[in-house]
Amino acid sequence: MSNDQQYPYHPGGQGPEQQPQYGYGQDPRQYGQPQPQAYPDQAYPQQAYGEPAYGGQVYPDPSAGQPDQGAAQTWQGQTWDTQYQPATGSYPLPPEAHAEPVPPAPPAPAASAAEGYSAPTTVGNARITDAQRARAEGRSPVIAPGIQPAAITAVLGLLLALGAAIGSYALAVPLVLLQAVTAAGWFRLNGMWPARQGIALAFAGGLVADVALLAAGRENGPAAIIGTLGVWVLLTVVLQLRSRAGADERMQGLMATVASAALAVLAAGHLAAVPDAVTVGAVAVAAAVLVRALPLPAPVSVVAALAVAAGAGAVAGGVTDLGARGALLGLAAGVCALIGLRVASYDYPSRFVHMTAGVALPLTAAAPAVYVLGRVLT
Repeated sequence: MSNDQQYPYHPGGQGPEQQPQYGYGQDPRQYGQPQPQAYPDQAYPQQAYGEPAYGGQVYPDPSAGQPDQGAAQTWQGQTWDTQYQPATGSYPLPPEAHAEPVPPAPPAPAASAAEGYSAPTTVGNARITDAQRARAEGRSPVIAPGIQPAAITAVLGLLLALGAAIGSYALAVPLVLLQAVTAAGWFRLNGMWPARQGIALAFAGGLVADVALLAAGRENGPAAIIGTLGVWVLLTVVLQLRSRAGADERMQGLMATVASAALAVLAAGHLAAVPDAVTVGAVAVAAAVLVRALPLPAPVSVVAALAVAAGAGAVAGGVTDLGARGALLGLAAGVCALIGLRVASYDYPSRFVHMTAGVALPLTAAAPAVYVLGRVLT
């Protein structure tokens, strides 16, 4: 059969006189004939070549198995251009944007001498503590608590003095607060945090000592304090033996818990001491820590604090039965208070240490002097 043989085409059942004749395999769109319009509400399925057309009639591919005749069909309708390839690099790349260097954060304002703490900042790196800054700068590891903890210590000392003048149960109220702050501050001072169980155990020892003193009376004060301390040391050892931590960690926890419990029990000495001695000693401690927090040279500050403590003791002794002997008791209480304040200032302490150990240790350290000298001088 010849390739150029023509076949009649009768779409829609019309005769050859109404429709032009097209060659086999030729598209009627080449002759400008109108095409069927697609309406929006009609959808025609996609049809691959060789699949059944409308009405189920299959038109075979005439070019299958035939040599290439060099003729190409040209489509007039909208279609995809398979010959177009986008030219890469035809558009220049945008200029490279150079990042501007970030300016250094402004330095934080210097801490005032009265506060002792630097102001917080919201720019630059995260705010470092005064202890971290002092360690980085190679300064002394001793950082005094400052005026705020001293003021709290003074208020707590006055409460102790007032409670002692009223009675034992009134004295027990600020004493319990002192013991709680002492237990928490000692653990934090030793770098152990959180240590809720150890703090609770040490604080419970102080409470047991208070109850024993209230039950046994001041006359049996030493026995109540020593007995409570012995029981609590044994209890602490047993609890540490049951711990699953390493040997070093258990030893560190044992020492910190025993020391914290000992300090909390030691603070109960205010409850065992003579009420007048508690009044004089608490007033002297309050005066000493306030003077020590003033911005004075260290030697001058120490001498001034001890002198004020002795003077405050003499004044408070004049109100009580101690009289002028209150100056000696006030001086001794002031020395113990400065020792406790020094301990709370050591090894780059944090603000939390200052607000706990820095508040409680001056009054706690003065308890033995108040008890012993109160017995001797009265």
